[in-house]
Amino acid sequence: MAPRRNADAPAETGDREAAGLAARRVAQGVVADLLGKGRGQALEDALAQGARTAGLDAADAGLARAIATATFRRLGYLERALGARMAQGLPRNEPRLLSLLATGAAQILDLNVPDHAAVDLSVRLAKGDRALQHLAGLVNAVLRRVVRERDAILADADAPLRHNTPDWLASRWRAAYGEERAAAIAAAHLRGAAIDLTIRATPENSLDIWAERLGAVVLPTGSLRLTDVRAPVAELSGYGEGAWWVQDAAAAIPARLLAPRANERIADLCAAPGGKTAQLAAAGARVTAVDRSAPRLERLRQNLARLGLEAEVRTGDAVDMPETDAFDAVLLDAPCSATGTIRRHPDVAWTKTGADLAKLTALQARLLDRAASLVRPGGRLVYCTCSLEPEEGEAQVAAFLARHAAYERVPVEPGEVGGLPDLIGAEGDLRTLPAHLGGADPAGLGGIDGFFASRLRRRD
Repeated sequence: MAPRRNADAPAETGDREAAGLAARRVAQGVVADLLGKGRGQALEDALAQGARTAGLDAADAGLARAIATATFRRLGYLERALGARMAQGLPRNEPRLLSLLATGAAQILDLNVPDHAAVDLSVRLAKGDRALQHLAGLVNAVLRRVVRERDAILADADAPLRHNTPDWLASRWRAAYGEERAAAIAAAHLRGAAIDLTIRATPENSLDIWAERLGAVVLPTGSLRLTDVRAPVAELSGYGEGAWWVQDAAAAIPARLLAPRANERIADLCAAPGGKTAQLAAAGARVTAVDRSAPRLERLRQNLARLGLEAEVRTGDAVDMPETDAFDAVLLDAPCSATGTIRRHPDVAWTKTGADLAKLTALQARLLDRAASLVRPGGRLVYCTCSLEPEEGEAQVAAFLARHAAYERVPVEPGEVGGLPDLIGAEGDLRTLPAHLGGADPAGLGGIDGFFASRLRRRD
């Protein structure tokens, strides 16, 4: 949480709804829904739906997104600060009150909005909600106290693993990575995520060329990182001509490990939104991209069209694919808990539970078994997840190899990941952590999504 100075704003007059109230209503409603009955829905999808329903323009939709994201990014700190400033503590199992207080406090502590607007509009939201009307005075008093005690609250915002991470995740990361690395992961989540790009490499379209044009940093792993984005991504140089696409640096590694070659037949399973499909197609492979979500596949098609790339796109479950021994290589980016993406999707930490893992790991095993049957003898299989949980990575592959004697692991070499041996686990698999690449750019936008990938080969 970073302190900032407030500017004066004109008072609202008449019956016109106060500026920014609709955006705050959407943010507060989405946070409440996701903390309550809406657990499991993605914040991005919920915000887009809420903005459409409320008829928000682009600026207000952006404000709603900023408020909701800041709230989830520091929800543990916010709950702690709010509870300490309420005589009876913060009520449990009341997501609408929690969301109203937390979104208000997030604006005061972390966003460049006037304090009076954050407080006044939160009180107006309380008065407009039948379930919260009687608590409008409490909302006003608590948030005013947050304003007065801002410096003390900010000074107390340390120990992110202990105070800003759900207990079930903190204990898991301590067990998997040790106290020091777990703490570094939690600290990286507070910094958020930069925008990384994958370049469609040609002699005229190199990393260095686009780094200069965009003022970006070349990362050791082969991605570009934008350091000062002042315009929408779609307005940046090279977007319209399909010179690059947005893809986290970690997410770009698994397709490179597959080492696609021209005219190879490759299946990309669970392919949407399509960054890996684009990588494979750009290498000249004949790609079959499969995903269950028709809307997400439509986005994939749009991305391929912008990039001038082609792939066979199928809507359906990868488990139901009819082929056997048909592909030179298969890339399986399996559905997972997504705990490796908390830097950019902070809601994941608060809307997932340990109970989700059992269902996901069972699905991953089924998908891995089916993917294995699609690979020809001598072919390659890369399995990956954007998860920090060993059950969805190392343990999943160990169980797979025990079931499939025809497969062997092909260890990742440091030269394949920018000469960074820290990105390679004990068994030779890729294991990136959010705190990796911490010093990779001069703008202080270090970090990378948490990813696991294992490269496997079917024996001849």
